[in-house]
Amino acid sequence: MRPVSILTALLVSAALYAIVLDRERLLDWARAIAPAQAEAPAAAAQAEAEAVPEVPEDGAVAVMAQHSVAEEIDDAVILRGETQALREVEVRAESSGRVISAPLPKGSEVEAGQILCELDPGTTEAGLAEARARLAEAEAQRPLVEARLPEARALLAQAQAQLEEARINLTAADELSRGGYASRTRLAAAEAAQRMAEAGVSSAEAGLEAAKSGADTLEAQIRTAAAAVARAEAAVADLRIAAPFAGVLESDTAELGSLMAVGSPCATILQLDPIRLVGYVPEADVGRVALGARAGARLTGGETVVGEVTFVSRRADETTRTFRVDITLPNPDQHLRAGQTAEIAIEAEGALAHLIPQSALTLDDGGRIGIRSVAGDGTARFLPVQVLRDTRAGVWAGGLPETVDVITVGQEYVTDGVPLRPSFEQVVQ
Repeated sequence: MRPVSILTALLVSAALYAIVLDRERLLDWARAIAPAQAEAPAAAAQAEAEAVPEVPEDGAVAVMAQHSVAEEIDDAVILRGETQALREVEVRAESSGRVISAPLPKGSEVEAGQILCELDPGTTEAGLAEARARLAEAEAQRPLVEARLPEARALLAQAQAQLEEARINLTAADELSRGGYASRTRLAAAEAAQRMAEAGVSSAEAGLEAAKSGADTLEAQIRTAAAAVARAEAAVADLRIAAPFAGVLESDTAELGSLMAVGSPCATILQLDPIRLVGYVPEADVGRVALGARAGARLTGGETVVGEVTFVSRRADETTRTFRVDITLPNPDQHLRAGQTAEIAIEAEGALAHLIPQSALTLDDGGRIGIRSVAGDGTARFLPVQVLRDTRAGVWAGGLPETVDVITVGQEYVTDGVPLRPSFEQVVQ
């Protein structure tokens, strides 16, 4: 037989002996411990009753309170936020081609204008050379075309002079013919000379117009060739994808030999100096935040940084009803990273506040945070407060009168209008 079975049998035998043979002694022992168990709930109920303030016969509730006088403190708007890159751009290709440049690893610092990805030029550079040759050819014709204009103007002036001379001769011949001093043959010759002079003027005018038209056509050809050169130069420039600003690569650049299409990403670049700290301020405090105000921030690791407010949103977020605030921080060594959380304190105008124990704060039926005070008529009165700052000595609360008697013990057992019997003894926190 196992030892456990033996032990179980002995315990059962002892229990049967106590119940059957020694029943009276067992009942006496049970009656002895019953009063002790009954006394424990009674003691707990008595302690709870003593915790509730005693209400005297006149109805006044005894509470403990302290006199408080408002003091002016340096105020600050406290909020939480995170760091963000001042600028973040994903640089993409504007042309297609095969990458012929070695990739730059992520984390590399780049300067503005530095080449990130270079594409195989193919026939692009040949097209540029052809466009430049056409432009040079068109510009070479400009002196010849421009020289035709003075020549055409001179021919026109000569033709006009000849026409004037022919008119004079025709007039003289006509007068002499009427007086019988000139023959009809001479008159006919003068008329023919005038017609020839008029034809010469018409021809000179047509030549001048042709010279002008040729000059205009040449100028159009030069402009077209110049536009073709500009397009070819832009196509060549698109083969070299450069950094738009100085910053840090957040991703590797495109791999050597990879084929890029228009819009393919080359790299992502961040500007971290300066860096932006973004937070959201409640609408109750947005009026206390001004552009240019100094702001301090404590990062998760304990580091503190200082900057200034550079942007306050004019429109609240539709979901949170808060306003975005941007703080710009210097980051010359780029030790601050985008995405770090921080506790922000924005400098604001000083305010009057009371230093009260944190335990004195309470809530009213509407959920507002505040204190219960001793009114001038000796009754309890709830006063809402605005917690401005939390310290080890207590909380600085605003929104109260300049002097107030704050209930520090017993505020949870009274409501507005209840008569009080305050005691202003010092309470050890």
